[in-house]
Amino acid sequence: MAKYTKREAQDWAWATIKGEWSTVMTPFTPDDQLDEQGLRNNIRHIRALGTRGAGVTWGMGEFWSLTREERIRVMDIAADEAKGQWPIAAHVTHTSYKESIALAKHAENAGFDLLIVAPPYIVTKSEQQVVDFTKAIADQTNLAIMFYNSGQFGITMSAQGLSRLCEIPNVVGVKEASTNRDISIATHVTLGKKKIISTPFDWIYFAGKQYGFNQQVMFANTSDWRFDQPGRNYYVQFIDKASRGDIDTEFYDLYLRPVANISDKWWGYTVQKFGTWPVTLCKYWGELMGMAGGHVRLPLGPFTAEEKEAIKKDLKSINHPIVVK
Repeated sequence: MAKYTKREAQDWAWATIKGEWSTVMTPFTPDDQLDEQGLRNNIRHIRALGTRGAGVTWGMGEFWSLTREERIRVMDIAADEAKGQWPIAAHVTHTSYKESIALAKHAENAGFDLLIVAPPYIVTKSEQQVVDFTKAIADQTNLAIMFYNSGQFGITMSAQGLSRLCEIPNVVGVKEASTNRDISIATHVTLGKKKIISTPFDWIYFAGKQYGFNQQVMFANTSDWRFDQPGRNYYVQFIDKASRGDIDTEFYDLYLRPVANISDKWWGYTVQKFGTWPVTLCKYWGELMGMAGGHVRLPLGPFTAEEKEAIKKDLKSINHPIVVK
């Protein structure tokens, strides 16, 4: 639960948004209902890894397939599980700014700590439209906002555009997920001392050593619960150290690079097959780790039995700590 005023949002963010933050999937039952108990179990599993905070109804949480009532229910479950003791963020982007504001107000009233806002997809063509849309939401909430920069929303903001957007007082930073290395690096270099900038890919920590910046948070990805198990939280350990400026390359190469290579292989494969967020991969991978997943909703589709077996075989080849039901 947020314990800061709007004016204190940036200071709160510097002190709180650190280390590994997770992205929570939205599990479904076989009859296509929200798997509420599965969601609760998943959140408890993620917290047990030592993850510092998490977001719900994000891209990997299939916000684009959820009804408004489902998005609100996911928020309420996450808030109930966090109980004000674990920072949580809600993704409130919508094509309608009124819907975004309604979702933001619900998140604030439910006890969320933070919002994430992305461009309103479909009609947005200019950076100024994105700035205006974000400001309309920011003006109606006391919560801090992390802006989500990704071409999956139809427009990718430049480092200069992100700088203008970050002039909005309670926009405390950017999840720079454009997959454009130049934009990520430029955003860190130009904004990193004023706002929290996070690129959700491991390479950014190694690049930071070269370009003279240090990313204080991995905000946010699925690698914690896909790479780690309670008692073997090597990814969370690496990110926590890296976020403090200690890039332990030997540790990464020993414990994480083999599984990261497999993740990269299937991540790219899934994006090429379905053309968007690799939710199909993450849900199946989560099930292998003992978590609730279920199917993905249209327009995404499932893996074949052969693809699932190939993923499982790759993970077994490196003795990944999968839990196969």
